[in-house]
Amino acid sequence: MIIPCIDLMDGKVVQLVQGREKALEGAAPLEMLERFSGFPVIQVIDLDAALGKGENNAIVELLASRARIRAGGGVRTPERAQALIACGAEKVIVGTSAFTKAAVNHELLGSIASAVGAEKILVALDSKGGRIVVKGWTESLDISAEEILAELESYCGGYLCTYVDKEGMLQGTDLDWFRRLRSATSKEITAAGGITTIEEIRELLALDIHAALGMAIYTGRLDLAELRRINQSLNRGAALGHTTGD
Repeated sequence: MIIPCIDLMDGKVVQLVQGREKALEGAAPLEMLERFSGFPVIQVIDLDAALGKGENNAIVELLASRARIRAGGGVRTPERAQALIACGAEKVIVGTSAFTKAAVNHELLGSIASAVGAEKILVALDSKGGRIVVKGWTESLDISAEEILAELESYCGGYLCTYVDKEGMLQGTDLDWFRRLRSATSKEITAAGGITTIEEIRELLALDIHAALGMAIYTGRLDLAELRRINQSLNRGAALGHTTGD
């Protein structure tokens, strides 16, 4: 599945490079949602909430009322996760708070899983230089995504894995890293960070990994109509496989 991304900052849709420098602003949130019509799921990240600099709850709720979304940013308590699910989000993304300084935050993840159900949680594994990074990618932990996957399995339905080294740079992603992640878990994986070409997307999809796209579609590097066709062909293939299986 191909998943367009809407990142929110100061009430606007933005794209950042390396999570820090604002590279561009998109159209208004509802206009972007309209442009992404035809895609089954949209990823919505509240960057202000993630950075502890405010929130865009009203916009997240509005988008969730109009489309199937997975929402993240500032999910630090069970109450925040419940609020996102209550406003219509299908899944919540838990990032920084999933970890302590060098380990899994079992207590918090357990409480969030109890509150909303583990199947509705995606744990964000953001990697830079081979290490998990947190707090808006400003702090590095002494653990890798590959090392920690098994320990997280009982708390989530899948993972949002971002290759931060190339995030927003339109220079391609690290397919080998995603292959290693795929071999380490049978749970859902969504890839993000640097995905730039149709060939990369097809390779990820062949690995049964979703592709979350930001900069490449906002700059026009990738064509939305072509991405819709790829998604539709995946849906037809899945339906055919289901019918055959019956």
